[in-house]
Parts: sequence; structure tokens; C-alpha cells
Amino acid sequence: MVEIRFHGRGGQGAFTAARLLGIAATLFEHRYALAYPSFGPERRGSPVLGFTRIDDRKIADRSIITQCDVVVILDDTLLDAQAVNGLRAGGLLLVNTTRNDLQIFFPDNIRTVLVNATLLAQQYLGRPITNTAMLGALAAVSDVVKLHSLFAAVEQEMKGTIAGKNAVLLEHTYITCGGKLR
Repeated sequence: MVEIRFHGRGGQGAFTAARLLGIAATLFEHRYALAYPSFGPERRGSPVLGFTRIDDRKIADRSIITQCDVVVILDDTLLDAQAVNGLRAGGLLLVNTTRNDLQIFFPDNIRTVLVNATLLAQQYLGRPITNTAMLGALAAVSDVVKLHSLFAAVEQEMKGTIAGKNAVLLEHTYITCGGKLR
């Protein structure tokens, strides 16, 4: 089982990212997935969490993910020791940031990938909503899900020009992060 935790702020799309990832894995890679949010009555801009579990077998555990393989940070102001708490040794920390000095804060036994997803989202969407950019980065630097599955999930869940812009953003971020188009 692969367990992913998304950290974002209300309105940044943390739960949408978790849901798109689950859809990509379930409908287009024929695996099982659960995706769900965790937030309170807070308003736009307050911290929120999104969770995705992916496995080849049915998933019974619906609890909040505390021990995970991947942590995705949509907003680097949320990056602290608590955000990476529970990230397993050998896990992946994927951070949207303009800073390049973040690795010094975290143990050597995790892989840290920094992406300026805000810049890319502004460029392709005209708004700083980074969820699909971070999914493109995730596909490029891990085996969690394939890029074509994310394209299909975006096409299914988003409509018209929004889907098209997000697909271009996915692909551009994927390439920027070292993914090879096949």
C-alpha cells in the first residue's frame, strides 16, 4: 500500500489533488484507492489535509494517515517538523517552494524534491492553484501513478478549458521535474 498526505490551505486544492490521484489509480490503473480530506470549520486559507491510499487489494483502513510514504506540501508556509512527522524512512517529501535551502531542515533518510509549482500554475492557469502541478511532479519523481492516468482523471473531473489548461500544467511540471514523455 502507498499512503500519501497532502498539506495545503483551503482553496489550494489539497483534497482535489488527493481525489484526482485516487481516481487516476482506480479508474485508469485498476488499483484500489481511498481519498478523503481532513478539515474543520475553518475558512479559505486555513490549513487542510488530503489523504490518498492506493493498493492492489481492497482497502479497509479509513483512518487519517499518520505514517506515510509521500508528503506533498502545496504551500511552503506549512512546512515544519509536524508536516513531515510520520514520513517513513526512504519516503518522498515533495514541496512547492521558491526556496532552495529546505533540505537542511530534514533527515537524510527522506528524499526531498522542491518544485516552484506556484510559478508554473500562474503561468499556465493564471492562478496560484498548485494541485495539478504537484501531481505532475509526483508522477515524474515516483512510481505512485502514471502521467497518462492523471491526464485521464483531469479530463474526467474537469471541464473544457480548465481541463485543457490543467493537462498542459501536468505535462509541463512532469517534464520540468525530469519525467520522460513516452
